[in-house]
Amino acid sequence: MSAAPIALSLGDPAGVGPEIAAGAWRALRAEGPRFVVIGGAGALGRTGVPVELVASLSEGAFANALPVLDRPLARDVAPGAPDPDSASAIIDWIKTAVQLALTGEASAVVTAPIAKALLYEAGFRFPGHTEFLAELTGATAPVMMLAAAGLRCALVTIHEPISRVPGLLTRQVIVAAGLTTAGALKRDFGIANPRLAVAALNPHAGESGALGNEEAAIIEPAVSELTAAGVAASGPHPADTLFHPEARTRYDAALCMYHDQALIPVKMLDFWGGVNVTLGLPIVRTSPDHGVAYALAGKGVARSDSLVAALRLAAEIAARRAGH
Repeated sequence: MSAAPIALSLGDPAGVGPEIAAGAWRALRAEGPRFVVIGGAGALGRTGVPVELVASLSEGAFANALPVLDRPLARDVAPGAPDPDSASAIIDWIKTAVQLALTGEASAVVTAPIAKALLYEAGFRFPGHTEFLAELTGATAPVMMLAAAGLRCALVTIHEPISRVPGLLTRQVIVAAGLTTAGALKRDFGIANPRLAVAALNPHAGESGALGNEEAAIIEPAVSELTAAGVAASGPHPADTLFHPEARTRYDAALCMYHDQALIPVKMLDFWGGVNVTLGLPIVRTSPDHGVAYALAGKGVARSDSLVAALRLAAEIAARRAGH
């Protein structure tokens, strides 16, 4: 039997979500992976691709039209003009996609970009997709990882103000993130003996305490505990020497302490091909590594490369899990 299709939540319809979904269909219609959009068909109709409304993910001839499980908006949203009244629908599209994956009707979930500030007005209380998906699936320790050509970066803290990061770092949270990352590298990426390079928090890894003591007090004990648990972990490594080509040959994923420490090197290395992967969920979830890009919406210039990469990676991970 062929794999179940991927459920793609449309994201903010005022952003580039509809355009990159259309572009991904054009790129993948011949060879797949097959996906079905969960969202409002009206926004997709403006993109110029043929759209087929379906009642279930098993319907539709993917090569002929982009299948859409239509969950319409209360009113049309213009590209580049976010509407707070669309927030509840955006949230519902994500919930629907997750439920389809939990029941096995979808092999994976891929999420198009959302703008959190818009959703907060509808009562959304999560810093981002990662935390929301954890609640929807019952996951207790999800890890956000960015994957690009030649680099994977997992995060210990995610969407947190930089001023809060030192206080949030504990040995326990670093160990939990490292164990989740190592387990996912085995199960989802097929790496039998994954190597983790754990980044320092402070410049020069604290310079023996002169530039901070988090390395000696928190990160080094966490690395020791990971090693004792059988994970090939090293560090803490100064972040400014962790991402050059030679350094990247020495690990399978970098475990980073905060958001920009992980995302800057990934986006510099492969901005258009980077993929956000949520580790530690009972379902497969990926997304593009960019935002809603309201300024580009409706202008016909949005690139779908990252979404295509996210769909392909989701299909690969789902196939590995099915094989196991």
